[in-house]
Formats: sequence, C-alpha cells, structure tokens
Amino acid sequence: MTLPVTKTVLDNGLTVVLKEMRHAPVASFMIWYRVGSRLEKPGLTGVSHWVEHMMFKGTPLFPNGTLDRLVSREGGHLNAFTWLDFTAYYETMPANRIGLALEIEADRMTHTLMTEAETESERTVILSERQMYENDPRFLLNEELTAAAFRVHPYHHEVIGDEADLRSMTRDDLHGYYRRYYAPNNAIAVAVGDFDTAVMLDNVKAQFGDIPAGETPPPVLRQEPAQRGERRVVVNGPGDTAYLTMAFRAPEAAHSDYYPLTLLNAAFAGGSSLGMFGGGGSNKSSRLYKALVDTALAAAAYGGMMPTIDPFLYSINAVVRNGRTLAEVESALEAELARLAEQPITQAELDKALKRAKAQFVMAGESITGQAQLLGMAEAVIGDYRWYETVLDKLNTVTLDDIERVRRDYLQKKNRIVGWYEPE
Repeated sequence: MTLPVTKTVLDNGLTVVLKEMRHAPVASFMIWYRVGSRLEKPGLTGVSHWVEHMMFKGTPLFPNGTLDRLVSREGGHLNAFTWLDFTAYYETMPANRIGLALEIEADRMTHTLMTEAETESERTVILSERQMYENDPRFLLNEELTAAAFRVHPYHHEVIGDEADLRSMTRDDLHGYYRRYYAPNNAIAVAVGDFDTAVMLDNVKAQFGDIPAGETPPPVLRQEPAQRGERRVVVNGPGDTAYLTMAFRAPEAAHSDYYPLTLLNAAFAGGSSLGMFGGGGSNKSSRLYKALVDTALAAAAYGGMMPTIDPFLYSINAVVRNGRTLAEVESALEAELARLAEQPITQAELDKALKRAKAQFVMAGESITGQAQLLGMAEAVIGDYRWYETVLDKLNTVTLDDIERVRRDYLQKKNRIVGWYEPE
C-alpha cells in the first residue's frame, strides 16, 4: 500500500517530506542540503564534495569508522552524493531500525569533527579522485566544454573542483562552509517506507526540532548572459578513442519548456532527461542511433539533460568508431539535425518517446530508495516534491507543435558548444 506524500516545515525551517510505502518492512531516510558546486566561488571549488567526505569522519557520539559498522550491523547501508545543486545523505534500513538513521543525520548536521589531520588525509584522497577522473577522456572533454559554456555562472566548474583549490583549501574553509550551509533551514528530510507518517514526523521533530536555524544562504546572482555564437573546444589527451559532444543551452527544470525538450530528446536520441535517477541512454530505434551507430560512424550515441535550478545544457554525445573521424561524425550529426528541421518528429515517434520516458521514470521510482531520491531531488531542485508526482501528467500534454517550437528555439547553431576529444 502506498499513501499520499505529506510535507511539513518545522519551526527551524527544516522541510520534511514523508511517504508511506508498505510493500516491504524497509525504510529509506535522506537529508538533502541545498548546496552543491553551484554555490562555490573561485578558491573554494570542490568544497561541497570535500565536506561530503568529511561528514563521514565522525562526531563525538559516532566516532570515525563507526557509521558503516553500525548501519550494516542492522542490515542497512548508507551513502552520499554531491551534485551541482545539492548534497544528499541517505540510509536504507529495516523499517524498525530507521530511527538510527535519523539519529546519525541529526548528529552530524551539527557535530561533525573536521580535524587538521583528517583534512590533510582527505586532501590526498580527493586529489587522487580528481586524477582518476582525468584518466577518463569524457571527464576531460566535459570539463573544458562546461567551462566554455559558463563564463559567469558557477556551473562553470566540475563538482570535484579545480586542482589548485583542492591543494590550497584549509580546514577552516571546510568547517566554515559546513557551518554556513548545514543548517535545518537549508535542508530537506525525506523518509519513504514502512512507517506511520505521524510517528515518523514526531521522530523527525524529536531529532531535528531543537537544532537552531542558520543564516539564509545567499542567492546565486551571477546568471549566465545570452550566448552570441557557437563556441568550440578541442581537448587532446591519452587513449585511442575520439569523443564528440554537441551541447545546447537548455532551460531549468522548473521551466515549461523542459517537458517538450525532454520528449524531443527521447524521440531523437532515446534518453528520458527526467533526472539523474530517471534513466537515460540510447535507443536503437532513435534517429540519432540510426544516423551515427547503424552507419558505423560511432560506437555509441546518446543525448540527455539534467534537471537543474538554473538553465544548464542539453548534450548530444557520440563515441567515434575506430577508423572514422570526428569531422565525419559531426557532419553526420549536423545532417541529422537538419533533417529534424525538415522532417519534424511524428506522432508515432512522440507516442513511442512518451512511453519510453514514462517507463524509465517509473522504473527509477520502483524501490523505496528510488522514491526517496526522486522526491528529494524534486524538492531540492524545483522547490516542490509535486514536480515528481505531476511530471508524467505534464508530459502527456506535450504536442508536436511544442516539440517543434523547442527544437527551433533551443537547437540553434548560435546556442551550442561543440567539443572534440582527440586522442594523442
């Protein structure tokens, strides 16, 4: 049995989103902080992700090294992730032990220890993580392309941060950032699973209700100005495979154009674009796959965009097949985009895209943890969990005229950034 979602805001500003799912004796608890790389400034890039690491270094109540053991001993697991717009922590456990998750998250919201020794130890870990990413051509290409796309807005840099900042940041930088953003009025508590809503709300209040609110985080004022023409980047690096990315400026998730652009992508490239938990990938019957993969120009081709607070990017990507060139693949992609203008998406393609997008989204929410992730992401990015509940209905209202309009408005040459990765 699944009951309706309830949303409550505590006196200290903590947003609480609860959903009962009685399918199994399991529950998932998440804390989402409205802080990610979007709020970072030069000199502190990567600090959101680094603070996430430090949140596992223990508190006086739960010393370093005890969290994994305590949760796994109860048959559960915990993890965390940082993204452009948010940082999230979660535990999925037997429902009768989910109280431990609430205790852990309330405690480390205020009492996380960040010693000099642990900071220096984690600096080495994070620098190694960045160096690992640099072995991936797709990371190198995406970093350069995003930096070219965003010259003003802080979406400019990667979540992992710039190496210079990772080397220079101090323990005080990390702790100050933690104290500024890790407060109940900047957080969302999400619980999904086998519990009574009233009891769970009382438990959340008991654990979090006495934590004082922090200062209201400052808004992001540096919005990206309009792009005045195509931008191009070429990255050289190790490997024997070439990669092409053609990115177009795209609207934020709360914008009404996000829905038709989602279905345009599902029809043209095969991805759903409904979220980082909503599936994606390519579709062998899509126009993009037929134009690039079936013709043996590319080994893979796919498109997608992420729901974000501010306008971001819709990207089309191709892995160049050995023996073919980047110029050939880009030329074929250009031709297919031109054909899309001359031969718009048909009703049959739209119907198929709608079914695919719905299926991927529903699959992402099949598990209790998946439900918590989708509800939390909607609340963190859009500011309203109901985006998750209504997105499929809104997709149903998209017409062929809507799809042609967003194609015409967004998939313009002057609105794109083209990236090549040329292996050395």
